[in-house]
Amino acid sequence: MPLLPSLPETAHLTDLLVRFPRNIDAIMELNTTILRAEGALGFAERELIAAFVSGLNACRFCFGSHAIYAEAFGIPESLLRALVDDFDAAVLDDDSLRPLLAYVHKLNTLPSKLVKADAEAVFSAGWSEEALMEAVEITALFNFMNRLIEGTGVNFDYPGETTGHTAAAGSEESLRDSYRLYGEKLKRMIADKS
Repeated sequence: MPLLPSLPETAHLTDLLVRFPRNIDAIMELNTTILRAEGALGFAERELIAAFVSGLNACRFCFGSHAIYAEAFGIPESLLRALVDDFDAAVLDDDSLRPLLAYVHKLNTLPSKLVKADAEAVFSAGWSEEALMEAVEITALFNFMNRLIEGTGVNFDYPGETTGHTAAAGSEESLRDSYRLYGEKLKRMIADKS
């Protein structure tokens, strides 16, 4: 249910950003740079972290949306739900992900409790400083995005019908530019309203 009276009853992120367009470029650029630029983490790992953080924050919109992206990159939603429901009991095919996700979990919930040993566990699992920095950026980005969504009451309207989501019909290659293309779509919608 939208919390801003000018938004429609079934407000989506699109409705929010078209209504309040001031930061579209910055938001889309940040999402594109953090989630789609070349880096140490693959797209699947990035979307896994985005959905995991959103699930920990109980942001239904971002969890659902990024679970769809993660699935498009080969991460099953059942794994995401298992990680959020009981991190320690969740079964990972790649054990090197556990210390990275443990770091993300602690950063998300108890950031002041992070210690050098947390980072060392990530490095010992074979991850580089670049990979850890990317995980930190994704965690920070989704704390921002989750609060943007929850603070305005944006709805997630894809459950059971994901064809409206940009990841639904895309291949990994077509999804590389999804945030930039979404930003362009928003600008066209704003121009059409004028």
